[in-house]
Amino acid sequence: MFSATIEAKILQEAISSAKVLVDECKLRLDSDGFRIRAVDPANVGMVDLELSTSAFVSYESDGVVLGINLSRLSDITNIARSDETIDLEFDEEVQKLTIQAGGLQYTLSLIDPSSIRKEPDLPDLDLPAKVVIEGRNLDQGIKAADMVSDHIALGVDPESQTFYIRAKGDTDNVQLELKQDEVISLQPSLAHSLFSLDYFKDMNKAIPKSTPVTLSMGEEYPIQINFPIADGNGQVTYLLAPRIQSD
Repeated sequence: MFSATIEAKILQEAISSAKVLVDECKLRLDSDGFRIRAVDPANVGMVDLELSTSAFVSYESDGVVLGINLSRLSDITNIARSDETIDLEFDEEVQKLTIQAGGLQYTLSLIDPSSIRKEPDLPDLDLPAKVVIEGRNLDQGIKAADMVSDHIALGVDPESQTFYIRAKGDTDNVQLELKQDEVISLQPSLAHSLFSLDYFKDMNKAIPKSTPVTLSMGEEYPIQINFPIADGNGQVTYLLAPRIQSD
């Protein structure tokens, strides 16, 4: 059994955060709230999304797992105005999810959860460098890197206590440097990794520009990106594998 009411803008934000990496996933709805954990088909990017019950106007679930096509769910929920509420109800008998916003009612066919890829474990990584910056700073660096390259390097120089974003193209280079007094917080330690810019651009679509974003990094290690959603009643974590540079 599952039924809930939630503000449209909160649900839209949550679905968008997962949809940038995966098309299909398992949606876990238990007594603590709503959760998606999935990895993209290429095993490069992972999303872990949580919405607590406090993000909902009302919420009731005895623990169900739904197989969801996120693109279809996004299309449906985006029809609702951001100031509307959306009612969700799972009909276990017919295995369908009813979505209602105002006078619009949509019945969504679900996917057999057993046919969807197993949810990954969240790895325990040693990521010694950590920086908290405004989403708009990350957005600026990603957009600048996109002008010259299809890869992006992020790192921390502990000597100068600087966080940086770099991109090298065939003829042009881009670098954004933020010193300790230009970020929200910085835990300096040597870090540098190169990543696919396409993945960063996709994730950047979902990262709020006015929200603090926490980046945890190491040397040629995955990067972990965390940011709050739903007025602090939810959280999104992305993990992105690096492109290992050969000597």
